[in-house]
Amino acid sequence: MDLHLFWFALLGVLLTGYAILDGFDLGVGIVHLAARRDDERRVLLNAIGPLWDGNEVWLVTFGGALFAAFPRAYAAVFSAFYLPFMLLLFALIFRAVSIEFRSKRESAAWRRCWDGAFFTASALATFLMGVAVGDSMLGIPIGPDGDYTGGIAELLRPYALLVGILAVATFAMHGSIYLHLKTEGKLQRRIHGWMWRTFGFFLVAYMLVTVVTLVTVPDATRNFTRLPWAWVVVLLNILAVANIPRAISKGKPLGAFVSSSCTIAVLVFLFGVALFPNLLVSSSNPAWSLTITNAASSEKTLRIMRMIAFLGMPFVAAYTAVVYWVFRGKVKLGTSSY
Repeated sequence: MDLHLFWFALLGVLLTGYAILDGFDLGVGIVHLAARRDDERRVLLNAIGPLWDGNEVWLVTFGGALFAAFPRAYAAVFSAFYLPFMLLLFALIFRAVSIEFRSKRESAAWRRCWDGAFFTASALATFLMGVAVGDSMLGIPIGPDGDYTGGIAELLRPYALLVGILAVATFAMHGSIYLHLKTEGKLQRRIHGWMWRTFGFFLVAYMLVTVVTLVTVPDATRNFTRLPWAWVVVLLNILAVANIPRAISKGKPLGAFVSSSCTIAVLVFLFGVALFPNLLVSSSNPAWSLTITNAASSEKTLRIMRMIAFLGMPFVAAYTAVVYWVFRGKVKLGTSSY
């Protein structure tokens, strides 16, 4: 397989893994304030407590793979999105602090403060990631040397903000479905209502972004003429979205969660198809775009890093599988709970 194509595909796999796994625990943070009582919010935190840090391993691995395989694109991305990425990093750190600090004191005011921080950090991190995806679809001003030539205003465009809202809606739905799997009793019955409301929010945002994308970013479908089999993935996406309310109504939350995960995976796939063979599209001049060829490391570096990826990825996958197996089942509050 062509080394450039291999690394582009691997980045897609890592981004998909992160979006599915960290997506539900970010979603838990987004719906966190809907819980009424302190013990309910503790249940929500304990549903993701053993998992959230392991989920973020996929994001770290994605960043490392991007740096190793496509250093020019890595440099341009962090140059363009420096301030948003610093806000994203701050949100992810503050989110972790909120989880750990919330139960350190019995004060209701103390806990409400950290509950608000947990929600804000989760929603902000999700929104910023969605904005970055939207900007990547539109293209950003990149010069002939691969450097970002714009300012922060060029990143806050309506389409990018709309994709950020879609990201929040998607993760809120994904997190609600996950919580239904992990809870029981009255709280689970109330979360059943959350699933319907977040699905409605997602469906409206999904349809709106789809229409706006076709109008605003006509090049998003250019690769479908070269890759007609990609239309099968579009059909699978529609079926996955349609199966979410079907599974919820039939009382099959696991089926809904699988469909939600498939929906996220397909959205990442379609994002990759829309960009390919570009990594970053230059809105200044398409000829200045950073592609999987002109932004790549040397062939020797790509080959060595591929060997390392083949050795390391099984450990990441195995670690994830073991953690999820150990902490399977319903959440029970105990002396060591958050």
